[in-house]
Amino acid sequence: MTQGKKKKRAANRSIMLAKKIIIKDGGTPQGIGSPSVYHAVIVIFLEFFAWGLLTAPTLVVLHETFPKHTFLMNGLIQGVKGLLSFLSAPLIGALSDVWGRKSFLLLTVFFTCAPIPLMKISPWWYFAVISVSGVFAVTFSVVFAYVADITQEHERSMAYGLVSATFAASLVTSPAIGAYLGRAYGDSLVVVLATAIALLDICFILVAVPESLPEKMRPASWGAPISWEQADPFASLKKVGQDSVVLLICITVFLSYLPEAGQYSSFFLYLRQIMRFSPESVAAFIAVLGILSIIAQTIVLSLLMRSIGNKNTILLGLGFQILQLAWYGFGSEPWMMWAAGAVAAMSSITFPAVSALVSRTADADQQGVVQGMITGIRGLCNGLGPALYGFIFYIFHVELNELQITETNLGTNQGPQHHTQENSIIPGPPFLFGACSVLLALLVALFIPEHTNLNVRAGSWKKHCGGHSHPHSPQAPGEAKEPLLQDTNV
Repeated sequence: MTQGKKKKRAANRSIMLAKKIIIKDGGTPQGIGSPSVYHAVIVIFLEFFAWGLLTAPTLVVLHETFPKHTFLMNGLIQGVKGLLSFLSAPLIGALSDVWGRKSFLLLTVFFTCAPIPLMKISPWWYFAVISVSGVFAVTFSVVFAYVADITQEHERSMAYGLVSATFAASLVTSPAIGAYLGRAYGDSLVVVLATAIALLDICFILVAVPESLPEKMRPASWGAPISWEQADPFASLKKVGQDSVVLLICITVFLSYLPEAGQYSSFFLYLRQIMRFSPESVAAFIAVLGILSIIAQTIVLSLLMRSIGNKNTILLGLGFQILQLAWYGFGSEPWMMWAAGAVAAMSSITFPAVSALVSRTADADQQGVVQGMITGIRGLCNGLGPALYGFIFYIFHVELNELQITETNLGTNQGPQHHTQENSIIPGPPFLFGACSVLLALLVALFIPEHTNLNVRAGSWKKHCGGHSHPHSPQAPGEAKEPLLQDTNV
């Protein structure tokens, strides 16, 4: 085992040295300086800062465009986007191995930000383009491949953490800035500013970002074949039943992340329209929840892992998730949402603890297989969760009969707001459904052994990952570890 690790480290050093020699000998692509993690950090920050500015305006435009079935349409839009992202991510990753990262960074950022200026031009086209943009809304996948190209294995976790922390920081600050500017100068200025930042991101990629995958490191020609195994989004899910422990972990992830994905797609709309939060309150809620989640996933998670163990940390996180979803479901006052938000931050320790359990119990050559399964299930939930939440809101008639939102009363909690669930025992039915789903996940997690060796047949997986990719690809076994934060869950 030790000799194998030494050989792998030596191979990584050889690859990095080869890339440095290639760049030094005239293979330098256009850009400023040599490829670095900071290029990826700036790309991520600008993209999600632009979208974060639009948090409050998007909620207003969404209700104005779909006044009768707001939650249902929001769930369908986000569900289609998430499902398309799940289906397209493997293909775009495989193509970036052939054509390089820079071109796909440009492609994903352009199409992800393309809907922004349409918000004021045509709201219908705005939401239509958001749905279709899911095909290319995989910037994180390309960024992580970019980071993997330019870092060695022992540096990769820290680099991924820096990218994830940058993402969190952009969404902690931008909704509050967007809400303030919208209150003071109107939503049109916010849309123009977000568009300008998105254009700045595109220009930065064109001018400043160097290619991390030099020409000589790519396949012989741009016409290199891409196999269906590489582009198959369900490839990892097909191996779920090959080991009983893996099956238990994957069921736990599915049952716990399905309501989480639905919650992220609709919760801020729920706060704005049902709980009567002002745009500033929604922005403050996002900021506080983001900061608390970062603290929970670093300091608190580390303490819990050392004191009560890995499995018990997972069970505790699931318990917090049940509590916060039930509180959201039965809560009818704003202070209840704030209190449940603090519990929600604690529940964010679940997935990092699951990833750590997999990392500790799986063999070195099985890491990519199991992590790939978990990533695939989460991607599938990103498509199913929002649609499911929107449908549950619809069948329980949780809608507004009347809500006049204008730029004059945007920052207040006043106005003719009448909603059908005022006298309902359960103001938020989808959240209660989510609590039941997570309760099932908790019962399944009880049967996961604390210490075991995961045994998943990886022969076809290795062929799938290694046949057309490079040895430094982040999809190689042992390296496909997903960061703690993703673009869907601050």
